[in-house]
Amino acid sequence: MNVSPWVWGLTLIGILAVITIDLFLINRDESKEFTTRRAAFWSTIYIGLAVVFGLGVWVFSGGRYAAEFFGGFVTEKSLSVDNLFVFMVILTRFAVPKNAQHKVLMVGIVIALILRGVFIAVGAAAISQFTWVFFIFGGILIWTAIGLVRGDDEDEVKENRMLRLAKRYIRTTDDYEGHKVVTRRNGRRMFTPLLIVMIAIGSTDVLFALDSIPAIFGLTTEPYLVFTANAFALMGLVQLYFLLGGLAERLVYLSHGLAFILGFIGVKLVFHAMHEYGVSWAPEIPIWLSLSVIGGTLVAVTVASLASPKRPAKAAAPGHGPAGVQDGAQGDGSGAGDTPAKRSGEQSPTLESDSV
Repeated sequence: MNVSPWVWGLTLIGILAVITIDLFLINRDESKEFTTRRAAFWSTIYIGLAVVFGLGVWVFSGGRYAAEFFGGFVTEKSLSVDNLFVFMVILTRFAVPKNAQHKVLMVGIVIALILRGVFIAVGAAAISQFTWVFFIFGGILIWTAIGLVRGDDEDEVKENRMLRLAKRYIRTTDDYEGHKVVTRRNGRRMFTPLLIVMIAIGSTDVLFALDSIPAIFGLTTEPYLVFTANAFALMGLVQLYFLLGGLAERLVYLSHGLAFILGFIGVKLVFHAMHEYGVSWAPEIPIWLSLSVIGGTLVAVTVASLASPKRPAKAAAPGHGPAGVQDGAQGDGSGAGDTPAKRSGEQSPTLESDSV
């Protein structure tokens, strides 16, 4: 697939335009909460944009690349549903006001998209030079799949280096000021804790990319398709967060379905590497079979989950504190940490280097 620089340029401009519209038009009245009805409408728009883009790939580059894009998009979208639980934990522990959650998620996802772009560029360069990288990517996916089956995908948010540096060097206020990211205190310009939450979401998403980027490289090795599939999946993630909410908790077999998908793609990558090294019996799994496995698994997981009497414990609603922790109180001190507090004699956790 030969993608000229001007096509890359137009694509990036289009993505920036959509993000700008989302930030400043879709949620222009930031005093209001982002309702489920609005989320459903804009989720449909985002999915429609992805479908139109995929059809454009079909027209200009052929059915094979269109199938690779759709396969990558569906896989990234599926994996992003699991990410929503962690985003919910972050927003809850930081007690982010509901009317500010759309902006926080959107900016965090922009950060994630930039970081994923770097990851994709490095991965594409490595794959083009070293076939053995497919063995590594395949191994990562198989190991992740085993971890999902064993239940190692706990919604625990761990601090990463970027978040620790942000907390150490960025001066923030003790509490929120609505949806403001920058404010003035005693004549000094300061950031509110919203900036720390944005960095937490954006940098935490990179950890998910360790699974999702190798997964999509198992469906296509075209950097353009890998990036655009990630972009469309991430851009609609904000609306998906507000749309699914409690429904995501009902998908009790989601982790098993994702484990099967990741394991399948991991095996496919290993077979592809073996085929490249001349192993005659190693099969090349076609894209239509990959699409069938991914789509069939997601349908089966959704139907089985909704029909199952099994129900997980109800999680706290975003912005209302986790079970047993009230807003404004410190959490358990793990991961992305505790909610901003304003107590006499207690410093804001966003100013500490070892807690949030």
